Amino acid sequence: MELMTKGIKEAFKKQGDTSSKEASDIKIIVKYFNPCGVGTWYCYEYNEEDEILWCYANLGMPEFAECGTVSLKELREVTSPPLGLGIERDLHFGDHTLQEVMDGKVR
Repeated sequence: MELMTKGIKEAFKKQGDTSSKEASDIKIIVKYFNPCGVGTWYCYEYNEEDEILWCYANLGMPEFAECGTVSLKELREVTSPPLGLGIERDLHFGDHTLQEVMDGKVR
């Protein structure tokens, strides 16, 4: 599965810089997840040159989830035992804000 499509890149560009926005005004553009275990990344900003995503990351313990960055290159390289599957893109994730994700209203 392609993790970054032209349409996703366009959505990131449309949203633009989120550093001065409130969480309730930041749209989650794409959700990535580990199909064989823990790890969910709700991404809302993208630096195409460095392939860095700003996201709300939950790596298995919701109480320790936080905003930060993740490398798209590293997400592409992950393979999870025992099936050897890579990180997937949630094709059915709806229209949600960062605030909704942080409040636990969506998964």
